[in-house]
Parts: sequence; structure tokens; C-alpha cells
Amino acid sequence: MEGEKPSLALVYHAVQALYHDPDPAGKERASVWLGELQKSMYAWEISDQLLQLKQDVESCYFAAQTMKMKIQTSFYELPADTHIALRDSLLSHIENLKDLSPIIITQLALAIADLALQMASWKGCVHTLIEKYSGDVSSMTFLMEILTVLPEEVHSRSLRIGANRRTEIIEDLAYYSATVIALLVSCVEKTGSNEKMLIKVFRCLGSWFNLGVLDTTFMANSQLLILLFQVLQRDETPTNLHEAASDCVCSALYAIENVDSNMALALQLFRGVLLLETAYHMAVAREDLDKVLNYCRIFTELCETLLETIVQSPGQGMGDLRTLELLLICAGHPQYEVAEISFNFWYRLGERLYKTNDAVLHGIFRPYIQRLLHGLARHCQLDADHEGIPEDTDDFGEFRMRVSDLVKDVIFLVGSMECFSQLYSTLKEGSPPWEVTEAVLFIMAAIAKSVDPENNPTLTEVLEQVVLLPQTVHIGVRYTSIELVGEMSEAVNHNPRFLDPVLNYLMKGLGEKPLASMAAKAILSICSVCRDHMAQHFHGLLEIARSLDSFALSTEAAVGLLKGTALVLARLPLEKIAECLSDLCAVQVVALKKLLSQDHSNSKSADPTVWLDRLAVIFSSSVLCSRHTNPIVENGQMHPCQKVIHDIWPVLSETLNKHQADNRIVERCCRCLRFAVRCVGKGSASLLQPLVTQMVNVYRVYPHSCFLYLGSILVDEYGMEEGCRQGLLDMLQALCMPTFQLLEQPNGLRNHPDTVDDLFRLATRFVQRSPVTLLSSQVVVHLVQCAIAAATLDHRDANCSVMKFIRDLIHTGITNDHEDDFEVRKQLIGQAMQQHGQQLITQIIHACCFFLPPYTLPDVAEVIWEVMLFDRPTFCRWLENALKGLPKGTSGGAVTVTNKQLTDFHKQVTSAEECKQVCWAIREFTRLFR
Repeated sequence: MEGEKPSLALVYHAVQALYHDPDPAGKERASVWLGELQKSMYAWEISDQLLQLKQDVESCYFAAQTMKMKIQTSFYELPADTHIALRDSLLSHIENLKDLSPIIITQLALAIADLALQMASWKGCVHTLIEKYSGDVSSMTFLMEILTVLPEEVHSRSLRIGANRRTEIIEDLAYYSATVIALLVSCVEKTGSNEKMLIKVFRCLGSWFNLGVLDTTFMANSQLLILLFQVLQRDETPTNLHEAASDCVCSALYAIENVDSNMALALQLFRGVLLLETAYHMAVAREDLDKVLNYCRIFTELCETLLETIVQSPGQGMGDLRTLELLLICAGHPQYEVAEISFNFWYRLGERLYKTNDAVLHGIFRPYIQRLLHGLARHCQLDADHEGIPEDTDDFGEFRMRVSDLVKDVIFLVGSMECFSQLYSTLKEGSPPWEVTEAVLFIMAAIAKSVDPENNPTLTEVLEQVVLLPQTVHIGVRYTSIELVGEMSEAVNHNPRFLDPVLNYLMKGLGEKPLASMAAKAILSICSVCRDHMAQHFHGLLEIARSLDSFALSTEAAVGLLKGTALVLARLPLEKIAECLSDLCAVQVVALKKLLSQDHSNSKSADPTVWLDRLAVIFSSSVLCSRHTNPIVENGQMHPCQKVIHDIWPVLSETLNKHQADNRIVERCCRCLRFAVRCVGKGSASLLQPLVTQMVNVYRVYPHSCFLYLGSILVDEYGMEEGCRQGLLDMLQALCMPTFQLLEQPNGLRNHPDTVDDLFRLATRFVQRSPVTLLSSQVVVHLVQCAIAAATLDHRDANCSVMKFIRDLIHTGITNDHEDDFEVRKQLIGQAMQQHGQQLITQIIHACCFFLPPYTLPDVAEVIWEVMLFDRPTFCRWLENALKGLPKGTSGGAVTVTNKQLTDFHKQVTSAEECKQVCWAIREFTRLFR
């Protein structure tokens, strides 16, 4: 917002429009205008004035929120001599507005907390606030709110206060923590069982537990801990208070994760939680689901905290297995949401026991896992009056998928075969209702793949029985039985006599709308695993593929069937592959030709993506087979797919031209071409020139980033062919011109991360396949400059591609791979580094400290490591210069980084003997700026 400061009346009018304008367009205009105001310098003064006026809740909320946001993101705008006035003003506002609205109090409390964290001159803020306000009962509301949000904001991602300041604050809060606890105890004594005040006390206590600054030995004997469990044990405790007390106990349990150093509090919490079992049963009896969920959260958090103790000394002390009993009691609750709370613990327990691999230990926990599985199978049952197939997209469907994942993770403790047999025997020996049968089949499907398929009579018996299921059984049972057959494809492969009955069974399912997609998925599984046996059924699969749209299939299932067919195709004799591939592609090609012959239309029927996706999966499956399992082409032989792809090219080219403005369709065309090129490798050479020409021509007008990606595939396939290098370089240069224009626009890098990602994938492929060609060209300078500019981009894929390009580029000048061009490469890299090295290192260090999230740092460390390997003495000088440019302090007067920390970091990096030491040093150093 430029120009003169807007009047208060105008701001107030905009706030009113934001909340009360009946016209959505008016609301949107007000929102945009107020957003611009919040970014301006005027926002400080206007917010202050609105809070003083206290006209209404809306204007005060906007002002309080603006003040919080400005302190979080733009505190540097204020001169240091205004900080005290700002603090006093905020405290005055929160005192004056304490009765207006709780949401305003929260926003102002956050503003005060964020100011305290950044304002180094405000020493002992907790002590100051308690001393000033604790004597006045009417001030307790906002005092408690400030003391609750202050510890929460210490690790807020909105504040970049740095590790030094954060450490100073945490030490300060730890020092005054006893004062806070005394205040909370005093509050409880003064207000008794006032529900609202108790909720505030528990929220505040939980916040201080979470920060990890409370003296746990002192807390073990605190009145507050006794009160927490009294509240949780009382049957008449109101819901909101119960939730606050539960949250607080969970925070306390989280805070003592290192049990050995917090033994006194751990013991008190352990005893207190075990005594809640009776209260849990009472909540179940009263059908109070909110309280039941709270108790289950507490039981789960106790188990999470004591996991190591439980595994190391099961049944002894705090390894008492009554903790697991509590979780199994919860798993027995009729509502599946209760059991689901404990899933993460069971995952962790399974992982921990798997790593231990101790048969005696596994034996101790086996009965618990068996009971858990029994309970989960019951929870997976559909309602008896459920009609149709099981839904997998609703909440219950998602729950069943999580059960399936959990069962796969813990089944090793029970034994896959043993469990599978037990489940099957429950079906064989009784005649359970359909919903029980379906749930048992569902659990069997989850573990089928982990059962050894060799010489296994149970598996063959299950297959035998399932394919004989009559069509009269509930459709849900048939649906899940089809899923089970798909999961048992290994058993079919070991017992090929079942292939025909299994396929017949699946074909019946394929013909029924509700079962068709699951049957298609099962057929794909059989095709993937039983390829050799399925070769004899190829023509049957081809017939299905030809009439794909006569079945009621989801898009994914239809593509899956084509994938299965293509996987089997690769197992055919070499001389049959070309003809059969042509037949398989024909349906899609005819459909594309038909669309091309029609007039331009916006209707869904004119969309070619369905056919492009189907062609792509046929080619990608052929790639998979030829690359990994069946290298079918001898040297000198023509690839059997070459002619087919050559014949299809004109249709793909015309489709690309017709839809060149539509990014979605162009992406699908490029994907299809990518797999076609990968499928035949160098056999696609005749397409290279027309494809590149078309790519470049369309890209000049419509810069879809997928062309850059397709270009990287071409460089990967042909970059080492001497005759193709110059043409590929021309392609790169032609694609780079419009790309650089796009990225040089305001916020171009941030607005087009996919383009950055794909550009540097292409450039990296060039470095890998033909480094001297790239290094000798004019475009390399612009690529390096663009990479340096993009180093600050905090987009995961884009940043990874940029760093990989720089790393691989420098690496070509280090690795002497006995190629003739090594010295040339080394010299060219040396020139590039001389020109851009200092700028690169300065930008990378700056990016690490102020822009990049921690997960990107290993990639950055590799770049620094390569630069250092290339020329360590020069790198030491560049790093020193880069570090000199970093700010040493914050606008709030705190020290960001000391000279010693700068020197230590320089030494750690420059003396590193492996890349991971560089990564560790960067990770620790950048915390000083976060």
C-alpha cells in the first residue's frame, strides 16, 4: 500500500464490509485491501488507534490480529527505541479489552508473547507480568492466556529468533517456572472448582510441560498433579474440563519421554493413569464417547512414553503389561475411533520388536497382538444391513485400510501362516453371518502376501473354496473374496492348475458393475506375478482390452487391466510382440484419430487424455519388462515395438498440435512420448528430429514445463551418441530462451517451481551424458546464474534439482574416470568456479540461514562438499567472505551469532573429512537463524 495513510474511518468501513457486506465481491475487495494495509508501515499506528477506540469486536479483532502478525513478520520495521512504548501499549490494550471477547485476548496475548521473545531488553518478562497482574482477580484471564501462549511460541515457525535467543529464553522460563506453578496453585486455591479457571490452569500447565522446563521431581509431588487425576476420576466432571485435564496429562507424559531422568514424575503418572481404568468403564457405561476417547488418548500416551521400558523389562516395574491391557480394553470398545487412537503405539511396538528379533520377547507379546488382531477383525465388520460393496473412501473405509496396514506390520509376531489358518478355520467350521465372513476375508487379504506360497495346502484350499463361492452370497463377501484372490497371486503362480478357475471367477466379477474394478485390480495382480503362465491367455486379455469400455471400470482399473495385458505381452515370442502390441494399441489410436477428425469441442467426449493415458501405460509396462525382467532384444536386432511407435507418432504429433494450449493434455502427450522413447530406446532415433522441432515450436508459444522433462529423457537416451549431441544442445538452447524469460519475471522462480525443476533435470542429464558439450557452450553461464538465483527457492523438488545440477556439474571436474576429456572438463569447471564460486557460496549460505527448510540441507551440503573437493583453499576464502555478510544480531537486540560460532562453523566445514560432517555443521549453524 503506497501513498498517504488511510483514515481510520476508511479502515473501519473496510472491516465492516469484510464481515457484513452481503455481496461476496465486496467482501473479497475488502479482504484484499485490508491485506495490503497489514503489509504496510501504517498498520502499526492504525491497529493501535483501533484498539484504543474499542468500537466493536470486529475492528478490535482485526487490529489485534494485525498487531500480532506485524510483530511476528515485520518487527524489524520498528526502531529499537519504540519497543518499550509498544510493550506498554499492548499491555494497556489487553487490560482495557479483557471483557470484550476471548478471541481478542488470545490475539493480543500472542502479540505480547512474540514481542517478549524478540525484545532482548525485556528481561524476566514472566516475573514482571506476574508481579504486575497476579494481585487483581479481574486480570487473571489475560495473564493466564499470556503465560499459556508464551511457552508455545518459543518454537513457533512464525518467529525466526535463532537458537541463541531461544536458549536464553528457555533458561529464563525455566528459572521462573516455579513462580508460574505457584501462581497456578494459588489460582486453584482462590477460585476452588470454578470450571473456566481450572481449564485455564490446566491449559497453562500443559503448555509449560510441553516446553520441558518444569522441575519434574518438584511436579511429582505438586497439588496440581493430584488435582488433575481427581478431575479425571470424577464421574461428574464436565466435558470441556475433562478434555483440558486429559490434554495436560498427555503433555506431562510427553515431557518425561526420557523416563530415567524423570523417574519420580514418571512413577506418579504411571500410578495415576492405571487408576483411571474404573473411570473409563464408567464413561463406557454412560456412553460418553468424548470421555472414552480422552481416556484412550491418555492410556496410549502412557504406553508411547514407556515403550522402551515395556520392551526392556516386560512385567517389571513400569514395564508392567497392564498398560497394554488398557489399550486392549479400548480396542474392545464398540466404536472403532477408540481403537484407532492406539494404532501408532502398536506400529512402534511392532517395529521395536522386529529390530530386537528375540524369540523369547516375541513370545511374551504374541498373546497381546493376537487379541489386538481379534478385536480389529471385529471392528472391520460392516453393518449387517449394509447393502452393496464396502466403501473405501468414507471414514470407515479409511479405517479399514489403516487396519490392513497395521496388521501387515505386526503379523510377524503371530506368524502369517498360523493366523491365516486360524482365520480360515473360523469360516470353515462355523457358518458365520455374511458381515463376519467379509471381515475375516478382509484380514486374510491383508496377510495373504506374507504367507509362504510353496507347498501350502491351506492356501490352495482357500483358493479352491473362494472360486466356488456362489453368486447368491452377499455382494460384499464376493467383493472382498476377489480382493483376496488378487492378494494370493503368488499362490496361483505356484499352483498353475488354479489359473483357469481363478480367471473364470474374476471374469464373472468383471461383468458385474459393483465388482468390476476390484476384479480388474485382481487380474492385474495375477498378470504381474504369473506372467509366464498368463502368456497362453494373452488373446483373452486382448479381447478384454478391446472392449474395455463395455465394463463398468474406474479409470484406474481400466488402465490397470491394460498394464497387466502389456506385462504379459512382453512374455510372448519375439516375432509375435510387434503384431500383438499393434493390436493392443489400435483401440486407443483409432479413438484418438476419431477425436482429431472432429471439430474443436469443449465437451468431455473430445478429451484425449483417457486414450493417451492408456497408450502411456502400455508403453511404460513394456519399458518395465524390457529393462528389468526380459531384455528381449539382441544387439543389431530391431526392437519389436519400434514400428508400432513409429506408426503411432503422427497421431500423437497431431494431438499435441491440436491441444497445444492445454497444459493438462500436453502433459499427457509428453508422458506418452516419454514412455514410447524409453520403450524402444535408440530405436526411436527417426522420431528425434521431428519431435524436437515440434517441442521447441510449441514451447516458444506455450512454455509447458513437461517439454523440458521430455527433453531430459531424450538427452538421457541419446546424449552419448556423437551424432546427436549438437542437435540436443541446440534443443537445450532453444528451450532455455523462453524459460529464462519466464523465470526472470517478478517472482518468476517462485511462481514456476515445476519449470525450475524440469529445467535443471534437463541440464543435469546433459552434465551426466555429455558434460563437455554443455560446458563449452554459451548457455552454461546462464544456467549457472539461474541455478544460483534459484538456490533460495524453498520448493522441495525444484531445490533438489537445482542442487543436483550444481553438484553434478562440479563433480565432472573432480572425477577422473579415465575418459579422454577429463582435463578439458577440469579446466572448464575451474573457469566457471573462478567466475561464479564466491557468488554461489554466498547465496547458498544465505539460503540455508534464511530461506530453506531443514530437509533440503543434505542436498546443499553435497554442493559445498564438491566445491571444497575441487579447490579447498579457495573455498575457505569464499566461505569466510560469505559468513562476514551474515547479520550478527536481531532487530530486537538479541545476539544471533557470535564470532566464536562463526569461526567454529568455518573450521567444522573446511576440516570435514566426509560430506555428512558438512551437513551436520550446516544443520547446527542454521539453527542460529531460525
